[in-house]
Amino acid sequence: MQTRAPAEPEVREFTAAVVDVDDRTVTLDRTYFYAESGGQPADRGTLGGRRVVDVQKDGDAVSHTLATAPEFEVGEEVTGIIDDDFRTYCMRAHTASHLLYGAGRRVLDDLGYGGFDISEEKVRVDFTTTTDIDDETLVELERLTNRAVWESRDVSWEGMPTDEATDREDVAFNTKTEEGVMDDADTVRIVEVDGWDVAACGGTHVSNTREIGPVTVLDRSNPGEGLTRVEFAVGPDGVDRRATQHRALREAAAALETNTDDLAATAAAVRSERDELRDRVRELERAAVADAIDGFETVEKDDTAWRLGILDGVDTNDAGEAAKDAVGDREVIVAVGDEERPYVVVASGTDSGVHAGDVIDDLTDVYGGGGGGGPPFAQGGGLDASPTEVLDEVRDWESTE
Repeated sequence: MQTRAPAEPEVREFTAAVVDVDDRTVTLDRTYFYAESGGQPADRGTLGGRRVVDVQKDGDAVSHTLATAPEFEVGEEVTGIIDDDFRTYCMRAHTASHLLYGAGRRVLDDLGYGGFDISEEKVRVDFTTTTDIDDETLVELERLTNRAVWESRDVSWEGMPTDEATDREDVAFNTKTEEGVMDDADTVRIVEVDGWDVAACGGTHVSNTREIGPVTVLDRSNPGEGLTRVEFAVGPDGVDRRATQHRALREAAAALETNTDDLAATAAAVRSERDELRDRVRELERAAVADAIDGFETVEKDDTAWRLGILDGVDTNDAGEAAKDAVGDREVIVAVGDEERPYVVVASGTDSGVHAGDVIDDLTDVYGGGGGGGPPFAQGGGLDASPTEVLDEVRDWESTE
């Protein structure tokens, strides 16, 4: 006994005889509950007054798992009531996925199914395609899908000889998710959206595309090599998502003091201006650090100038780059960050005779912390001393060596 849900998806209430009861699992002589399959979740509802929490295929039968053990027994007649809202949502969502695939037939190359799933908040379709689904393509997929909804195309389903179905180039087979579609050796169930899409499918569907309502494409991603995942929303959630998108669009336009038609061009101009300003700020910051290093105290040692100073509000990377740019051939620059446990960067000129890494090692031996580097540049951090104490230590080296 297979579920009658795909063939008669409009049925929401039925009676059936109990064939088997195993704790909370019940088997009927017939059922209109959809068993989880092919990316479509199981129906919700009640059976004999008990909440149905799961419906699964069990060989040639369908097992219904109840929230609590039933009071009815084998042989009794029970009433099944299917949650109308959830069934309707699944019908809309599943048919919408066919419309999206039909849209893909029109804009994507080397198209194939890679997966499908309906969740409570959104639906996903995984495409295999050689086409890069960029923003423009994504918008076109949504436009074509909603166009097919608006055109009120009839949706029908029927069994077809398997050989005939597999010989037809227009029939899409989602063999990765549509479990059971090809189980019957003789026939396969075909769902057709008039003039739009034809696919082997075991799910529940609306009878006309106008029943779907708005389809709101949410996003795309790449879950695996050769796959592009497109996610969308339908029904009330699709309407709400569209309203959220529209609100965000208008708020962005207001913030940029433009209209929605010119929003993209205005945003691009603002981004370009931001990038230019950011680059200018970075240039000014680097110049400020260079000026600060130029003002460092100079201590002479063995014909080598040691330039020592404290940098306030400058991160380690910027300090290091500035020190390397500023150091002369017979110079050593020691810059200390103005922090509670300061960093130190050391840059050594090629003719200075000083190994920058040794300087860091000596300082961390005295004050802890860690770091290291090579002859021309080294850095350390986490020293247990004030910046002034660190520089005094270096001055003492200069005066005693």
